[in-house]
Amino acid sequence: MMKVFPRLKALSRAVHEEQERDHDEDNQGSSCTSLTVWRKSLVMSCKGFTVIDCYGNLVYRVDNYIGRPNEVTLMDASGKSILTMCRRRKLGLLDSWYVYEGEVGNQRKMSRKLETPICCVRKHVSILHGNTNVKACVYRGASLSDKHCVAFTIEGSYAHRTCKVLDECRRVVAEIKRKEANSKNVSFGIEIFQLIVHPGFDPAFAMALVLLLDQMFS
Repeated sequence: MMKVFPRLKALSRAVHEEQERDHDEDNQGSSCTSLTVWRKSLVMSCKGFTVIDCYGNLVYRVDNYIGRPNEVTLMDASGKSILTMCRRRKLGLLDSWYVYEGEVGNQRKMSRKLETPICCVRKHVSILHGNTNVKACVYRGASLSDKHCVAFTIEGSYAHRTCKVLDECRRVVAEIKRKEANSKNVSFGIEIFQLIVHPGFDPAFAMALVLLLDQMFS
């Protein structure tokens, strides 16, 4: 039986009020999906994430998040697996995270080699003449050998909750922002932040990238 934190409803109301003020100021509400990410699981015995919309509705959740797991599953509000991120490590190389649709768990390990990942995400290593602001790269499928296979780049600082996801044309498709409180009764730190998803970009995939940034930079 899942126990819901009593603070969630109050947090949702506060976030909704703050976001409505934001929408009035910058008119983003009509074009972008604004989600509030809470770095806390709804399950008392687990660490994870809770993601709510601007009306306080639960959208996504992550409960299997202890230490540095080799698999992280993003679920919808009902607990159905949407995306699974699997860590693969090669000697002398950085960890690579492969993103699969649905659940990729023990019951599917035998067929995993036959599955095709949606993409591969890897932490960016700055080299001479490289863009030091790039923190991670998203590669098409499982290819890591060709720079032309880079579909998205992630720039900024996840530690400060200021990141942008850019496509090949340098257009911003998603953003991670600090949640600034305009009320004396509302206080947001780095554990609660905004995920703003621009039109045409999948909010679930954007949240999957947040989870991988948390693994890479926390």
